Amino acid sequence: MLGALGTAVAATAGCQSPGTGSDSGSDTGEQPESADAVAQSDSVYTNVYQEVADAVVSIRVYAEDSRGGQGSGFLIDDEHIVTNEHVVAGGDEYYVRFADTGWRTASVVGADVYSDLAVLRIGATPDVTPLSFVETEPTVGTEVVAIGNPFGLSGSVSAGIVSGVDRTLQSANNFSIADAVQTDAPVNPGNSGGPLVTLEGDVVGVINSGGGDNVAFAISAPLTQRVVPSLIQTGDYDHPYMGVGLRSVSPRVAEANNLDPGSGVYITRVVSDGPAAGVLQGSDGETTISGTAIPTGGDVVRQMDDTPTPTRQALGSFLALETSPGETVDVLVERDGAQETVELTLGTRPEP
Repeated sequence: MLGALGTAVAATAGCQSPGTGSDSGSDTGEQPESADAVAQSDSVYTNVYQEVADAVVSIRVYAEDSRGGQGSGFLIDDEHIVTNEHVVAGGDEYYVRFADTGWRTASVVGADVYSDLAVLRIGATPDVTPLSFVETEPTVGTEVVAIGNPFGLSGSVSAGIVSGVDRTLQSANNFSIADAVQTDAPVNPGNSGGPLVTLEGDVVGVINSGGGDNVAFAISAPLTQRVVPSLIQTGDYDHPYMGVGLRSVSPRVAEANNLDPGSGVYITRVVSDGPAAGVLQGSDGETTISGTAIPTGGDVVRQMDDTPTPTRQALGSFLALETSPGETVDVLVERDGAQETVELTLGTRPEP
């Protein structure tokens, strides 16, 4: 699906270059305090920290050109660590450190730029309980904590709430990452790849970026659980692809195209030779309203299979979580003032 699936809302990435932060000196620097060493407290945040922090790692990445980065990650089984693709991108050597260990070498078993997820493998892990994911989507207002290594400060924790769900983040080649979780928990460079967890210690998402002004984002648990197993098994992940440009129906688009109700996902263009060619119809004209050119003539997607698509975010989440390349879906569209259902066989998103 082309970039119109979502406007970029993520700001600066949370990966940090080596050489900054109090934990960025030599590799023999002071060890971070383990969760077990934290004094007992009645605080719910202390409790979740003690439960989760030992499974959270610092990550160092080195490249032959001397550039590299650092970030966070977390253990999901006895040998695999989840982090962000942008944390490991361009690296040649990878090291991880648990709270109670020194640096250990790691290797990248798979990375996916379109979801900004990656998996590292280490040869042996300390006696640490891996983290588990939430079973249901968190409700807005759910209390969460972010645990990671902002500015190289290992084992840091910050608290907030789930501020929103089903957000859309910018990805490579004008594609989008669907179903992201928004939080107001403070997130800074170095937090990337770390877990955003509930007060029960279950992972809500993989921290992706912080945009300031109490707005940060995480790759959702459902999307992570779809992508990560494939990264472990094959090294990559195939995303479903419609081959169209999309935009949510705004009041102006609704007015220009005589749409009632004024919702749905408007198709601006169809990629020639793409999955939607000959099936869906893109814009073939435009009109001017208040000095602004508005596209006309394109299909409006109202529903995919049994899932309503009032916004791009809803359509993107359906594709990302409910479909796979090669599957055929029923698409209810409004075309030339009437509704009809067409069958669309999804393709595979092009290589980045």
